Amino acid sequence: MVSSEYERRSAARFATFDQDGNGYIDRADFMGAAKALLTEFAVAARSDKGQALYGGAEAFWQGMAGIADRDGDQRVTREEFVNGAVKRLRDNPDRFAEIARPFLHAALAVADADGDGAATVEEAARVLKCLGVPEDAAREAAAALDADGGGKVGEAEVVPAFARYFTVPE
Repeated sequence: MVSSEYERRSAARFATFDQDGNGYIDRADFMGAAKALLTEFAVAARSDKGQALYGGAEAFWQGMAGIADRDGDQRVTREEFVNGAVKRLRDNPDRFAEIARPFLHAALAVADADGDGAATVEEAARVLKCLGVPEDAAREAAAALDADGGGKVGEAEVVPAFARYFTVPE
């Protein structure tokens, strides 16, 4: 892949995290994503699921900041993301999966209406849409996560797919 394509794909991944579009990723982006999910699925912030989601969002932010916030200003710029996080995580996608896991686990629990430990493909698409993925792409991605065609998506499918998406090869 040519460098310009790598940069374009990295910038698209950055935009997914920059929920408020202010040009950098910070704690507010992660908390905003959690709030949007709780609103979409009508789950109270003070519930166990709500608290787990906010805790997962904080853990994810701390992991991202630890990897990418090179100047320590509690913000990750596009340059820090592309030149720091993406390149470092490309060499260790499992590290990215581990910092994302608490948030993804909690997001699936919020979306999982029947409490069976997995979200339906439709619920997974709603999660992706809340996180800023366009509706058609969210539906397509959620369907692709359902590898066995059973109509459900679990943590075992979501975490590695998330890591693969965000650890963009150069």
